[in-house]
Amino acid sequence: MIRVTRGVTTAVALVALAAASPWPASAQPSPPSPSGAPSGRLGDLTLPEGWQVTGTGAGRQLVWTAPERVPAGDARVEFHAGDRLLGRPLAWPDGRSFALPLGDVRLEEGAQLRVTAGGRRLDAPGRAGAAAERPLAPAPVPPAPLPANPVDPGVPGPYRTVGGEYALSSVRLPGLPQPVEMRATVVGPSGAPGKRPVALFLHGRHDTCYTPGTEDVRITWPCPAGTRPIPSEQGYLRAQRLLASQGYVTVSIAANGINGQDGDLDDAGAQARSSLVRLHLARWADWSADRASAPAAVRKTAPTDLSRVLLVGHSRGGEGVNRAALDSLNPPPAAQDGYRGAVRWKIRGNVLIGPTVFGQNPAPDVPSTTLLPGCDGDVSDLQGQIYVDGTRGVSKGTALHSAAYVVGANHNFFNSEWTPGQAKAPAIDDFSSDDGVDPVCSPGTATRLTATQQQAAGATYIAASARLFVGGDDAVRPLLDGTGRRAPSAGPARVLTHAVGARRTPAFLPGSSVTVSGGGRLCAQIDPDAARACLSPEQGWSPHFAYWETSPEPGRDAVALTWTGTGRPVTVRPARPVSLAGAESLALRVIVPPNSTGTELNVAVTDASGRRASLGRTRVDGLPGSPRTAAYWSREVRVPLAAAARAGVDLKRIGALELTPRGGSGSAWLMDAWGWRPGTPAANPAPLTRVDIGRLTVAEGDSGVRTYRVPVTVSGRGSGQVRLFVPVPGSDEVTSRTVTVRPGHHDIDVPVEVRGNTRFGYDVRHDAFVKAVRGTVVGAHRGGVTARNDDAMPTVRLTPVAADVTEGSALSWKVTLSEPADVEISGEILLKPVTDGPELSTADLDPAWVEAQFGEVPHPARPLSGVTEGGTRLWLSVPAGGTSTQLTVPTVRDTMTEPAESLRAQLFTYDETWEPVPGPEFTGRVRDAA
Repeated sequence: MIRVTRGVTTAVALVALAAASPWPASAQPSPPSPSGAPSGRLGDLTLPEGWQVTGTGAGRQLVWTAPERVPAGDARVEFHAGDRLLGRPLAWPDGRSFALPLGDVRLEEGAQLRVTAGGRRLDAPGRAGAAAERPLAPAPVPPAPLPANPVDPGVPGPYRTVGGEYALSSVRLPGLPQPVEMRATVVGPSGAPGKRPVALFLHGRHDTCYTPGTEDVRITWPCPAGTRPIPSEQGYLRAQRLLASQGYVTVSIAANGINGQDGDLDDAGAQARSSLVRLHLARWADWSADRASAPAAVRKTAPTDLSRVLLVGHSRGGEGVNRAALDSLNPPPAAQDGYRGAVRWKIRGNVLIGPTVFGQNPAPDVPSTTLLPGCDGDVSDLQGQIYVDGTRGVSKGTALHSAAYVVGANHNFFNSEWTPGQAKAPAIDDFSSDDGVDPVCSPGTATRLTATQQQAAGATYIAASARLFVGGDDAVRPLLDGTGRRAPSAGPARVLTHAVGARRTPAFLPGSSVTVSGGGRLCAQIDPDAARACLSPEQGWSPHFAYWETSPEPGRDAVALTWTGTGRPVTVRPARPVSLAGAESLALRVIVPPNSTGTELNVAVTDASGRRASLGRTRVDGLPGSPRTAAYWSREVRVPLAAAARAGVDLKRIGALELTPRGGSGSAWLMDAWGWRPGTPAANPAPLTRVDIGRLTVAEGDSGVRTYRVPVTVSGRGSGQVRLFVPVPGSDEVTSRTVTVRPGHHDIDVPVEVRGNTRFGYDVRHDAFVKAVRGTVVGAHRGGVTARNDDAMPTVRLTPVAADVTEGSALSWKVTLSEPADVEISGEILLKPVTDGPELSTADLDPAWVEAQFGEVPHPARPLSGVTEGGTRLWLSVPAGGTSTQLTVPTVRDTMTEPAESLRAQLFTYDETWEPVPGPEFTGRVRDAA
């Protein structure tokens, strides 16, 4: 019997799904049912409702179908089994179904299948971890506001603002089949003297097209007839007008053309977004030299100074502007880049709003502020924290990297075009709680911000970053660097900050060169082993511990403290004494559980000679949190070093840090500790080595084994270190090692064996990925070798076996392949209304068969073509390795006298864009047994 997934089957030469598909992994997905996939089994594993497995061997795919469309967002969709990442599926055009090739993956009974995006569950309420319903203390009453900063960057400046738009010819970018638009919204000052600094905004990944007057939204490019592009670039006008009044020329660029095409790119479109940013900056450099050639919207504003540029990116736009800053200092390989001209600008700083950081490769020498929305329902794990943590030790460390946790802000409302009531297209509040009122993030709670409040806070902290990074005004630094000040213009928003870099000197950074003794332990930020991990799934999840491409991930550690009563001292010792000379305070970044208050730690240091000094006691409170939030986030606390100097401690040779918890019981985590002094030094970039992993595509061949090597480009100057990760073929293991790289050398060598054959199959990927460790930057972090199938798909013949039967018998067809394939061959069947005589209904068929195909037996009975709204679709599956199969449609005998009934069906295959291509019709006839 043929295995049919909701399917009555016929076939002509079925389309080779893999040959034209952009699917990037080791097997191609069969199209899942728009009406929902049935439960099934994967080996011994029972699949829950909504999941199915298609194919066998290398052609197996795991498919999940949501009850309704999943809104397009910036976070990547991921499949998990328990704590293990299975992979990242591709979405189908209906926006509901997602399919992932399984290859040789084996799952065991009891492994919980989950679908997540940015840490949140898509297939069930709650977060990504296993214990979504963990108990938490109630959200605390909001504390008294922080002291106001003497300088408020959210106050409008003296200049009148003018605005407009420009539209240039579209551009082609590597990896994207369709051209990308060059559109922008410009707001600048009128009457401002001299040349003015520039602020460029880049929105994130959102639906690209909408049908006016309806709720229809899509993510595709170009927009189909009858739809309009969603004007996401117009969503930052409040921040643009504020900056323009203060003397900045601002430009917000459109990126729908990337959003609609980045689904299967290794870097999710980061390089394309960087290219787009730099193409716009190049045009502005042209117009600065020749204003007469500029569009009218540009000529209306003040002249620009491209040596003072601030980049602002939202979500995937944040990752895009980070890459643009990195690419401006360390040029990417020409083959990967859509801009190949000279760099005629200087990026002074970045503002990253709820950003993604899939590559975990921040630009270490470009100052940055990362806004972390506490109620983010899209990039829910707040992975943008890595733009701070990921810069530690990579370069000189003089650039300030700030994280600003905005309590009560969601992901979308920073952009008015993503905000209900403000947007032209349909829009949503990305934070929702399917299991009742969330005590922190539901609208109307004491901590949740309104859209207007959130946009005011966003504009204020963008302006603060501009004033510090571009304007050099150190008076606003306390708003960003963990000093604990507020900006009155941000209204009731509670914004908490910490930072690394600037005038901090590294002291205690947990890692392989640090030992921990006493009442604490060195813990792994990313590790499935609860004994090693900093946080277990039962506790929650932390922006600092955001997952990357692999788990465990060596090199990312913290110090975990637990205590009952007055805790045992926890001693942290570096491998060599560290210097705190010249520092005013010791700054510690400490995590405590959400909603906790009053955690107190005594802090002491000991020098290399054993002389000890108590620095005092510090208090740390937790953030407002719920099971839906990533609230295990570090607060910055500082203790003066004056006591150590008075006690004669040698601050040039500090050998240990001692933390002693006080009172009750509790837990805390030390991220790091630094020598701190005020001020913001110039962030002059260091000469760094750049590493890019490329992708080589080769034909598999007909026989033999060939060895290829993953392409790696090393450029720049000097030498540095990266950590190289290589998945082990046929297993779940990933090997890692630290590699020293030098331009012009082949220090990273990853050989890949490709075995040839003569059977049709799918492309097979062999991947490698890297992360910067020291003296390096990473552009394209992931690549590898893809072995392309080079064998034709077998042809398919259909032979009716029993297409005209009496009731109680089965309709039957035989399907024969011209030769076996290594993967499943699939097609879609549409059941159509019968136009000549009565149509078979669900009452004429075996109820068990009907339930297996449609999930239920409809009551009352209905014609087969009307079982589901919009037409009944059934799916053909020819298993891998087979050459023939037989389909049966079982009917039942009844006592009624009735005329012959029929079914009418049409085969559909799929073109390279996964649009259905009509095939031939066929019929089956069932006569009355009487």
